[in-house]
Amino acid sequence: MNFNSQQIIDQMTQSGMIPVFNHQDILVAQKVLDVAYHAGVRVFEFTNREFNAFEVFKELKLYAEKYPDLLLGIGTIFTAEDAQKFHLIGADFIVSPALVPELAQYCQMKGIFWIPGCATVTEVYAAKSLGASLIKAFPGNLLGPAFIKAVLSVIPDVKMMPTGGVEPNHQNLKAWFDAGVSCVGMGSQLFDKKAIENGDFSLLEARIKEILNIIQSF
Repeated sequence: MNFNSQQIIDQMTQSGMIPVFNHQDILVAQKVLDVAYHAGVRVFEFTNREFNAFEVFKELKLYAEKYPDLLLGIGTIFTAEDAQKFHLIGADFIVSPALVPELAQYCQMKGIFWIPGCATVTEVYAAKSLGASLIKAFPGNLLGPAFIKAVLSVIPDVKMMPTGGVEPNHQNLKAWFDAGVSCVGMGSQLFDKKAIENGDFSLLEARIKEILNIIQSF
């Protein structure tokens, strides 16, 4: 299923939380995707961080066809070349840790939904000017909710998503959403490595459900 930009924004806002995950083993990636979906996740970001990320994502995208309402995107993209590679195998959206004009121009030209990483008001404004509909506040743990408030006070129509350091607890999540974020990205704080290594996926599913329930309560 192809999603337009508004549908992607709506899905991300409704979900409230986007898991950010990578693994070298396709079977582990499939299992994590399954439990995330069953817990209520409808937007999932796989990151281009491992040596075989392209191959794993390609298989994961085929596997995810059984979930027609799931958006599966690729993160940690810095170049137009990588964006093209992953878009051709079905990435629903592109996420970058940085604001890269070359990447922005390519995604705009091809009609690909892209999310740039920004850490200053200048970068946020530049990203918005380049056509970004959603901005990744990164690294979130260094910027904090106060950064979101500051950005929205001068650019009120921009949508923000902090990633990096967002904590899986009511107090931290409430601080972000009270500041005005549209959704949050969660990686290492969400995925317990030991639980995954031990195959305790029921624990992971319960954890994701709990976080989604907290977010829905705001």
